[in-house]
Amino acid sequence: MPRMISVTRFRAVLAARNREFLRDRSALIWNILLPALIVFGFAFAFSGEAPSLYKVGVYGQTQDRAATAFARTEYIDFIPVASRNVAITKVRRHQLDMLIDLSAGRYWVNDKSPRGYILERVLAGTQSASLERQQVSGRAVRYVDWLIPGVLGMNMMFSSLFGVGYVIVRYRKNGVLKRLKATPLSALEFLAAQVVSRLWLIIVITVLVFIGTHLVVGFTMYGSYLSLLLVFVLGAVCMISLGLLVAARTASEELAGGLLNIVSWPMMGLSGVWFSLEGMHPLLQQLALIFPLTHVTSAARAIMLDGVGLAAITPQLFTLALMSVAFLSVGSYWFRWE
Repeated sequence: MPRMISVTRFRAVLAARNREFLRDRSALIWNILLPALIVFGFAFAFSGEAPSLYKVGVYGQTQDRAATAFARTEYIDFIPVASRNVAITKVRRHQLDMLIDLSAGRYWVNDKSPRGYILERVLAGTQSASLERQQVSGRAVRYVDWLIPGVLGMNMMFSSLFGVGYVIVRYRKNGVLKRLKATPLSALEFLAAQVVSRLWLIIVITVLVFIGTHLVVGFTMYGSYLSLLLVFVLGAVCMISLGLLVAARTASEELAGGLLNIVSWPMMGLSGVWFSLEGMHPLLQQLALIFPLTHVTSAARAIMLDGVGLAAITPQLFTLALMSVAFLSVGSYWFRWE
């Protein structure tokens, strides 16, 4: 006969896990210090002028010879864009130096962008008189502004995977889970307590790091703080659930470390934390979609840099929720006490 869910047992395990983490001062301080050091380091490293790299967004198609001649110019990255409005926003934020709408015969430059000015002169040199000039204005998005959503997501990933995975494996290896099995505590109550305990700690640390670094660096934030918080909560739940899945049957800390590294390093490298996924091989772009960190980073950047609402990031939120349910379901099914 299945055990009844008890709030009292759940709260007891939750309180015990919270005290265990808070007493480990070194781990607590490192979870706060590491992302802050990364942000400050990159803010200092990229505080000067960005390297000369020209990026031109291309929207639509045309047979205009002058435009074709401009597209053959060397040392300029021509990036196809699917949405003209999104691309115009990127020109406004200095993420694109120029946007050309080939079908409408127009181009956009930022009047505050020196690279946009150079590209406009190059375009004029191709004698492309058929393109009509459009002007936008806006402050440049620094690399540190672009980086902070990925760094916060990466810190959440490591805290979720290793903070939950290693703890459960250590419990199993030391015989703690075996003793808990003899109590009325159910697997669902135990796992739920692990999720909630790690979740609130991750969110508190993420908020503290965001506020502290924002006061020093001053990030670009165009969207809603509540929307950003929702993204981080869903992302943390998803990655905690993934950590539980990895640790569901693992009894060796060495094996757990290897499995967690296999999961975390590709996720960190292919989720757009350090560099944009635009321009990568399409197969790698599709592969990146299987990682929760990809959806957390893209949704957070869309909120902070583009100021989008919840409707625009619904696909990412839905994917994170679906992954969370899948990871928790499989992890609960495969979980063993011994």
